[in-house]
Parts: sequence; structure tokens; C-alpha cells
Amino acid sequence: MFDFITKFLESSGYLGVFALMALENVFPPIPSELIMPFAGFVAARGDLHVAGVLIAGTAGSIAGALPWYYAAKIYGKERLEKFADKHARWMTVTHGEIDHALEAFERHGRKVVLFGRLIPAIRTLISVPAGLACMPMAQFLLYSTIGSLIWTAILTGAGFLLESQYERVAEYVDPVSKGILALLVAWYVYRVITWKPAKT
Repeated sequence: MFDFITKFLESSGYLGVFALMALENVFPPIPSELIMPFAGFVAARGDLHVAGVLIAGTAGSIAGALPWYYAAKIYGKERLEKFADKHARWMTVTHGEIDHALEAFERHGRKVVLFGRLIPAIRTLISVPAGLACMPMAQFLLYSTIGSLIWTAILTGAGFLLESQYERVAEYVDPVSKGILALLVAWYVYRVITWKPAKT
């Protein structure tokens, strides 16, 4: 994985940064915790410019977030609620809980999108409630861009400052990503095991 990322970015430059960050947001095969620090290192070495790396990384992150947003928006709340009614145990949510969750998102959606883009493992998923709640595209793009820019700037800056030791960023951030993902999986399994039908 590490060798692939380094060789790919060395040969593809800004376009490679954009492509890998887009893929990471559609389906995270390669974590941004590796992509952006290395891009920062390449910039420190003088092969790329920091501003170009930030623009490419942020643009790729937004491009990768859009498919999930549109998929959720097209699928729609009504179909999701019907699906939840039919597969309540495996969805671990009821029709009413979806309504409450989306109502809360409509009130606090801008903050949720902004900060969600800063949290490993949540970054990819945050587009789904935004699409289901039909969050205006302009708002989604604005807050996603701000959050993504902050995240890519942190990782790029770390790689730039560490230079040849940029892989140490991943050593610290990657366990956090895996920990958050493990907690989400554990919470889902707990919900499935303890789920009970709503009383009528």
C-alpha cells in the first residue's frame, strides 16, 4: 500500500492527489492519512506546491463525497423508511427514529457536515444524511469544502514539516481511524443483538 501511494503520487502529481482523495471518499481503499502527508512531503521536497496539493486534495475529497450525497438523495427518505420497516432488526432503526434523526440533521446539518468531514471513518458517511435530508447543494458544498480543507491542511502540513518522516503521521492517525470504525461496528452489533420490536 505504502509503496503504491508513493510511486503513484510521484508520477501523477496533483491529478494523482485528486484521484486518490476522490477514491478514498467513495470507498476508502487508501486512507487520506497516508495520501496527504506524502503529498506534503513531496511539496517540501519542491516537486509540488503546497497550495496546489491543498486544492487537489480538497477538490478530490469533495468529488468523492458527491456520489454518496446524490445516491442518498435519489433513494429518498420514504424508501429508506419503508426499508427500515421491513428490515428493522438489521437497520437497527425504526421509521420514527429516522424521522427524528433527519429532523435533528435539518436543525444542525451545517455543523454536522463541517465537523463530520474532520473525523476519520465518518468523513465518507456524512454525505448520506445530507442527501436524505435534501440539504441544499450550496450548503453541502460550502461546509464540506471547509471541513475537507481543514483536514487536508492538517495532514499536508504534518507531512511537509516531518518531510522524510511523514509516514509517522499515519502511525498516529491510522489507529484513531480504526478505533472509531471498530466502535461503530461494535455499536451496530450491540443494536442488532438487543433490538426489540416497537410496542404497538
